[in-house]
Amino acid sequence: MNNWATLYRGESSKPVWQFVADLKEAGLRYGLLIHNEDHMEMAHTFGSHGVQVAEGFDLHMIQICKPEKAAGSLQKNPERAALMPKFVTVFTANGSTQVRFLRYTSEMIDTLVNDAEFAVSVGATYDEIEQAITESL
Repeated sequence: MNNWATLYRGESSKPVWQFVADLKEAGLRYGLLIHNEDHMEMAHTFGSHGVQVAEGFDLHMIQICKPEKAAGSLQKNPERAALMPKFVTVFTANGSTQVRFLRYTSEMIDTLVNDAEFAVSVGATYDEIEQAITESL
């Protein structure tokens, strides 16, 4: 069996809102932006579609983007777009803030889009995202 992805797992004593603010600040040092800042709180997103969630549901799905790099990459090969969205998920569990980030392997990326250059490039961005997360914990 191939391992096509890994899941970064982090934990923080900070409240979710503070972790998100710190991630935004740390991300800027790497040229990373939170693309969906107004729509990352899933309770609000679900609510805007008429779906109720339990009180205290605080899952945030944070879309991370590196616009300058993404624009050039997608112009070079639009096939890359399917693998471009990068989400950091943040939620409260057992009294602490939990952080998750799914990272695809270079082999999987190259297999899906037949683009070894992109696989290396995305790997570098994954490293920066993980570094920003670690700095924010």
